[in-house]
Amino acid sequence: MKDQISLYEQIQEALNYIRTRTDFQPRFGIILGTGLSGLADEIEAVAEIAYSDIPHFPTSTVKGHKGKLVFGHLAGQPVVAMAGRFHYYEGYSAKQITFPVRVMKFLGIERLIVSNAAGSANQHIQAGDIVFLKDHINMQPDNPLRGPNDERLGPRFPDMLHTYDRELNAKGLEIAQKHGIRAHEGVYLALQGPNLETPAEYNFFHIIGADLVGMSTVPEVLVARHMGLDVMALSVATNKCYPLEEIRETTHEDVIAVAQGVEPKMRRIVMELLEFLG
Repeated sequence: MKDQISLYEQIQEALNYIRTRTDFQPRFGIILGTGLSGLADEIEAVAEIAYSDIPHFPTSTVKGHKGKLVFGHLAGQPVVAMAGRFHYYEGYSAKQITFPVRVMKFLGIERLIVSNAAGSANQHIQAGDIVFLKDHINMQPDNPLRGPNDERLGPRFPDMLHTYDRELNAKGLEIAQKHGIRAHEGVYLALQGPNLETPAEYNFFHIIGADLVGMSTVPEVLVARHMGLDVMALSVATNKCYPLEEIRETTHEDVIAVAQGVEPKMRRIVMELLEFLG
């Protein structure tokens, strides 16, 4: 992003470019994480814009992330979906990671739905389970709200008491139960990455109350709440929580394989939630 112009001006430049490509008015923003970007294929698309075309947008470098905005209807609702997201470990700042969320807000979204793949730190949460986030623990070293605050974007000190929509979580759990899908509510812990946690760290995260450990989501959620958006976040648990002495190695290929296997279940839940919200 350019340093010589303000964040607000950068948002307006991105917005103005997008409006040269589509005048579609989304109501929901969706961030599709690792192995879950296939949900974008379910959208009745009216426009697709590569991140690389949009002023000030970063470009995704992670396998399994397509790198485009998709505009259209999903379950009858007008949405804009991020097929691929950005991570702090890719070298971007927290402000860059969350720039698309601010742009989506100015495009007109009222609610943000976020998905991710995360490791389980709770023995009741198995590989392939879906977890609706009820809270988070932020252990990333940067905060997208750090620095001068622009009141046009949100308040200086946003409250985080009701960060995640628990009523919508309850509806999601009801949908999952109806379809025989294993699902839970849980607390997500965000790390910097890209390395996975050590056994000692893994044990520590469990002790302090984390049910899941990942490397995304929290920055986007902070900015969404800063801008007054309602938020629902879902994680796919990509590994079993083993006792400390039995922890096994996990590869990114393992993560993608599990996430892709769960994708039809995630798709069903998200689409039925959108129908409910409509």
